[in-house]
Amino acid sequence: MGETKRFLKYKRREVGHRPVEERIKDFSNLDLPLTPDQIHQQAARCMDCGIPFCHGVGCPLKNYIPDINELIYKNHWQQACQMLHSTNNFPEITGRVCPAPCEAGCTLSINDEPVLIRHIEFQIVERGFEQGWIKPMPAADKTGKRIAVVGSGPAGLAAGQQLARAGHDVVVFEKDERAGGLLRYGIPDFKLEKHVLDRRLEQMRDEGVEFQTGADVGEDISARYLQKMFDCVCLAMGTGQPRDLNIPGRGYENILFAMEYLSSQNKICSGEPIDESSIVTAKDKVVVVIGGGDTGSDCIGTARRQGAKKIYQLEILPKPPDTRPPDTPWPMWPRIMRTSSSHEEGCERRWGVMTKKFTGYETRVGHLHGCEVEWIRKSSVRSPKDNGWKIKEIPDTNFVLEADLVILALGFVHVVHEGLIKSLGLKLNDQGNVEVNGYQTSQPWVFAAGDTISGASLVAHAINSGRRAAVAISQTLRENN
Repeated sequence: MGETKRFLKYKRREVGHRPVEERIKDFSNLDLPLTPDQIHQQAARCMDCGIPFCHGVGCPLKNYIPDINELIYKNHWQQACQMLHSTNNFPEITGRVCPAPCEAGCTLSINDEPVLIRHIEFQIVERGFEQGWIKPMPAADKTGKRIAVVGSGPAGLAAGQQLARAGHDVVVFEKDERAGGLLRYGIPDFKLEKHVLDRRLEQMRDEGVEFQTGADVGEDISARYLQKMFDCVCLAMGTGQPRDLNIPGRGYENILFAMEYLSSQNKICSGEPIDESSIVTAKDKVVVVIGGGDTGSDCIGTARRQGAKKIYQLEILPKPPDTRPPDTPWPMWPRIMRTSSSHEEGCERRWGVMTKKFTGYETRVGHLHGCEVEWIRKSSVRSPKDNGWKIKEIPDTNFVLEADLVILALGFVHVVHEGLIKSLGLKLNDQGNVEVNGYQTSQPWVFAAGDTISGASLVAHAINSGRRAAVAISQTLRENN
């Protein structure tokens, strides 16, 4: 390391945002990146802690974070870019949308503010593209093997890129009109502008990856066709089955799943053809977002930019504490109160509330009926699916909210079973995810990766899973050759 105890000399500097009154008028990127001098100081804060929990525990990709920080401190940006890409196919994505569990695992976060790891990653990859350091890496030799990757989200893209670089002929199938999956249709442009994704897809095409979009595998393309035309298949469709809210009034037409809502706006931003009848807008409406996670936050930011009159966000769990609680000690991801840029733009947040029913007029919802709840610890855990807590309504806490648009951001339960999964006859685990052994499913020629096997998780986990699945596929093909 260079200058010692730099974490005492420099304080963490957060990434700024465009003013609220300016950014809510468009869907452009809202961040204001730090200057090179500021990044140099932030990298200098890495404290040479000996055991880098940021790398070993926090980062699903096992990025070489202390080494990268040291390279940036010494102004070796190109080396840092190469090292970052050695473990992460898409740091321009994780540098924008990952919640940064690496920072929660930073040793400094025990009693200080952690190193600004995610933004340093963002700065490295952006400089890499600007300077032309990031180039296609086509395989020197071809294996003659053909592999189909189903799904073009982070897991499918990572698997596809690694397999192409290993010399295989790779075709990535995507049911939507453009590749990217959740990255393109689920994340708003103000967090991830789609030209960022497109430049990486262009690199993959130059490496030999073929994309076939608008192809719903399992419906347009049969499982029998895949088995006949490819040496093996990697399933990376994600967890497409959203968690629903089965209560009275759920059938009103203006109650939508979050992905229906977000994808509509993303298509508009990208200029994709879209049926006017499927366009959903929050303009001049009272919007209720049910679900307190990142997807719910994205819906809030989208509704604000569409001109919503009022926005509520409801969460059934209790309000988290402001500081790290004992049940999530360092270096674990802390269960604390978080406020996103979308929350700063204006919404009313309520915790510990349960939606009981919807009422409305003809086909449209008009009101949400709910109550406050408390979580009671049970005396014992009775089954693997029982987390030891039960929910109890608090008497005399019923309330009614006006609602012109309700968005369900309750997460996802598992991969969609109808279609391809069922036609392949794949074994599922107790959670409804595809069961694998070393990324190989119950059909030896079929592999799976990402949320398809884990359930909904982080982009970094999906990229890592796709990379590891690619290794497993290549190894199996070599053994069977």
